[in-house]
Amino acid sequence: MESPMRILVPALALTALALTGCAMSPAETARAQANAEATRAALGQQLAGLHATGTDDCLDTFRTNSASLKAYGPTLVYRVSNGLVYVNDTAGGCEAIEHGDYLVTRSNSGRLCRGDIGQTFSAGSHIPTGSCALGSFTTYRK
Repeated sequence: MESPMRILVPALALTALALTGCAMSPAETARAQANAEATRAALGQQLAGLHATGTDDCLDTFRTNSASLKAYGPTLVYRVSNGLVYVNDTAGGCEAIEHGDYLVTRSNSGRLCRGDIGQTFSAGSHIPTGSCALGSFTTYRK
């Protein structure tokens, strides 16, 4: 079975290139690639020492209420504890969390599920800054 990190790396790179558009100068291309590499490295540090133990389409909200949330490109990381992390690969659009915005999700089931929509808002003005569709949740444990 292929490692989840090997799947995340191409997904982050493709997303970074797709978001940058078609008409990029060489300097812009190099900057986008450097940003994607930095994002991959930061995500790798967050998951260091942890192993993927399974994937679920839904996650009980009580697990995420006390979790710290960080975005690494289109990937959301819910850190519940040092030994428990949930990773969600969104379809993109919620990257503003990396810059301090917060995420609001709405769910009809009382759980966060694949396909639910999350919307980001600026922390100061509470103006909407983006939205994304959640993917499946991958559990990482020590």
